Amino acid sequence: MEEHVGHLWDRFITRFARRDFPQAAVTLAAVERPVAVLFRALGGDGGLRIVGAQAREHRARRRWRERLAGINTHAELAYRDHEALHLPLQLAVFPDAGLNRELYLWLAALAALDAGGQSEWFPKNQALTQRLLARYPGLRPRYQRLLAAHLALRPDPEKLPDAEAAVERVLRAALHVPGSVAHLPAAAHAPQPVILWLDPEPPRTAAGSAAVPDPAEQGEPSGGATAAQDRKRRRAERVEMPDGRDGLILYRLESLFSFGEYVRVKRGTEDSDEDATRVADEFDALSLTRDNAPVASRVRFDLDLPAAENDDAPRGLGLGLPEWDYHKQFLLADHCRLQPLVAARAAPCELPAALRTPARRLRRQFESLAPARQWRRGQPDGGEPDLDAWLRHAAERARGLTMATPNLYRDQQRGRRDLACLLLADLSLSTDSWVGNERRVIDVIRDALFLFAEALAASGDRFALYGFSSRRREHVRFHHLKGFAETYTAAVRGRIQAIKPGYYTRMGAAIRQASALLARESAGQRLLLILTDGKPNDLDRYEGRYGIEDTRHAILEARRAGLMPFCVTIDDEAGEYLPHLFGAGHYVVIRNPAELPRELPILYARLTQSH
Repeated sequence: MEEHVGHLWDRFITRFARRDFPQAAVTLAAVERPVAVLFRALGGDGGLRIVGAQAREHRARRRWRERLAGINTHAELAYRDHEALHLPLQLAVFPDAGLNRELYLWLAALAALDAGGQSEWFPKNQALTQRLLARYPGLRPRYQRLLAAHLALRPDPEKLPDAEAAVERVLRAALHVPGSVAHLPAAAHAPQPVILWLDPEPPRTAAGSAAVPDPAEQGEPSGGATAAQDRKRRRAERVEMPDGRDGLILYRLESLFSFGEYVRVKRGTEDSDEDATRVADEFDALSLTRDNAPVASRVRFDLDLPAAENDDAPRGLGLGLPEWDYHKQFLLADHCRLQPLVAARAAPCELPAALRTPARRLRRQFESLAPARQWRRGQPDGGEPDLDAWLRHAAERARGLTMATPNLYRDQQRGRRDLACLLLADLSLSTDSWVGNERRVIDVIRDALFLFAEALAASGDRFALYGFSSRRREHVRFHHLKGFAETYTAAVRGRIQAIKPGYYTRMGAAIRQASALLARESAGQRLLLILTDGKPNDLDRYEGRYGIEDTRHAILEARRAGLMPFCVTIDDEAGEYLPHLFGAGHYVVIRNPAELPRELPILYARLTQSH
């Protein structure tokens, strides 16, 4: 009973004290597409993702009822860094949902003009607002509506202490006429958050730095087939592992640790992901450290490179490939080591029984794409005599004319379309995740490769199949399944049957090698088809923006070489990064991964129908 009454009181006092309007809430997910379009249309960096901003403590004065309810200590404010545009996951600051939606668009437009830097918050936001309104006058009515609604919710200067009232009046003047005030007066309390401006204290991360995972963290797969992920980007810091030798601390036991201090404990395995997310939301910053404790043998078994006798056989000594460093805007020569591999113990096999019926249907469809057989006349040898050539030869002999090598035969030959396709399949660790209760992503990819090869073998098109994964830049694995010069045989099917989940997704190096192989083919259309289930990543700094930009540069290189890169993905979050990587119209997202084997050959037919 006591607990029930406590819940009722908490709900009542929270509802009584809160400042926002839940009934008019608008979520970031609902406006993400128009926000992304506006941000990039106004010149925002196309490589930035749109993620949720973590709430931070604002240290502003609170009303007595807010203190009683223990709320309104934190605020989610917009900002951008070199990795992402951070916006509140939900806006309910205005009683009108339309105004909350307009606020999302206004913040995206303001962030589009933010070039970064360490300038002071107060003059910087005024300058951004002034520049935005001057460059796009059509945004002024929207700004005036948002300003009027925001000022109505801000504290009345007449009811504040003198120092805080002076701060509030200066803020209002700066909002009314951006650029009119140079400095913000000092006060004991910070002012209430200005929701029309960017965050005054965004986390500062050094450009080019990337979180380097600990060895113990290498077992976490990434990709579109995993469960829905928390989209909030959290503040974090690296700290040293406590050695436990600080001696005795003479405090009362109940005050020994404060809530935000790092404590060396191991989380119980029975804790749920929801509990971890809830606890993480309570911290302004998460403290991470390296624990020198040995990693569990199960993780080592899953991730360490296989022994030489069990690994695929290398083809050659490996290749040095460049990598694009977008921080330096420079191509690092021989930065990656790519190792071509071929399955060492892949026994030739027939097509799996479950795929024979759809393969038969696809072969019938793709046979119609093959050019019709044509008679080639006047051949030195062939399947049957060319009667016209014989008659001409006989007439010339009667006139006393002879030919050294008369071409008296004709032969029926099959035409060939003027195109070549290389399919590059992502075989990273994330393909070990499950699709439904019966199959993994790797099984779906294997079936897709089987049906794709069956279809193209029926059409007579030249094609090659390769797979890839990586473990840092020194070990990019490039699996040979079928080359352009090979015929689709039982041996090729055996290599496809032998594919298995690998490591990580250093996509740029794999695309560069695939592009080099495809560029050697003399064809009017050369299609580079990339099949993946997630975005580029690896154990080193090839994570986030760095990997995205290197992959994008590799795709641009392929286009300059006359190739046509096209991506097929099953990653539900691909809309965040594929438009920047491939451009509109050059990728497709398969929402149901189980449909990939059926959809892939049909997609290929559409891409090449003009040839």
